[in-house]
Amino acid sequence: MQATIRYGKRQVALYRTYAAPLTGLTPIPESAFTGRRNTLFALEVDVEVLGDNFLPAYTQGDNSHVVATDSMKNFVLQQALVYDGATLAGFFAFLGGQFLATYPQMMGLRLSGKEQPFSAAVVPDGAGTFGPSDKLFHRRHDEYAYAALDFTRVGDRVTVSAHECGVLGLQLIKLTGSAFTSFVRDGFTTLPERGDRPLFIYLDVTWRYGAVDDLLATDHGRYVAAEQLRDLVGVVFHEFVSLSIQHLVYEMGERILARFPQLAAVSFAAQNRLWDTAAVAESDPAVKVYCDPRPPYGAISLTLTREGGR
Repeated sequence: MQATIRYGKRQVALYRTYAAPLTGLTPIPESAFTGRRNTLFALEVDVEVLGDNFLPAYTQGDNSHVVATDSMKNFVLQQALVYDGATLAGFFAFLGGQFLATYPQMMGLRLSGKEQPFSAAVVPDGAGTFGPSDKLFHRRHDEYAYAALDFTRVGDRVTVSAHECGVLGLQLIKLTGSAFTSFVRDGFTTLPERGDRPLFIYLDVTWRYGAVDDLLATDHGRYVAAEQLRDLVGVVFHEFVSLSIQHLVYEMGERILARFPQLAAVSFAAQNRLWDTAAVAESDPAVKVYCDPRPPYGAISLTLTREGGR
């Protein structure tokens, strides 16, 4: 038999205060986001250890090389204290190097996870206006940044062998400016054609850089913040009159690759959560009441890879 093994620790939640601020981003016209203070740097981390030298733990119960997953959790928390960077992917790069330097029996490692979104509360600033608090935050339960880095040991060198970034959990509703017509109609078709409709989508967007150095450079000049990409996606949805969700995500992909030449590929996973119409006002057909749709939901995926990208 041939065995492929991995083990690790899931959902290591951490809340680091006063991390380095995220600065140096290249502004884009679709987003007002230019950085963040990182007063609260909250993450959830998954650790997966790879390597055939752990096989005796499976076949013989020999744990002599096994790093306990509880030790991994403690290691992650302690390394978060000394990390001097500002991004999720940067923390994973730092953490992966520390793991493999500390535990030579680990031949490979995958670190993945997400930011836990907290926003500064808006409070009076004492001058008759309002501004963000530097000590009070409220937890959000909407979209969040995601990253994953794979590390491989080759002799004495540790390399990042794969990476992915993303913004997940977007929920976007556009009340007008979307259509779905001219699709195949046959004996199974009950869906009416709609030249203009509201469109509610759930959307995950992930991307890869052409060079991982652009992701991890400490000056952040070619770093693509999840907030910037989220705003760009929203602007495209706002401006573009789409003829289907497929049409919409393709336009989003083209705009992303045009705006960020450092990216090699972008992927979309969308769900159609279009509301059902419950009632229409007789006096004004634009005034309607909608209700949540019944499952199942339409699913649309797309990956656009820049020519020459991998």
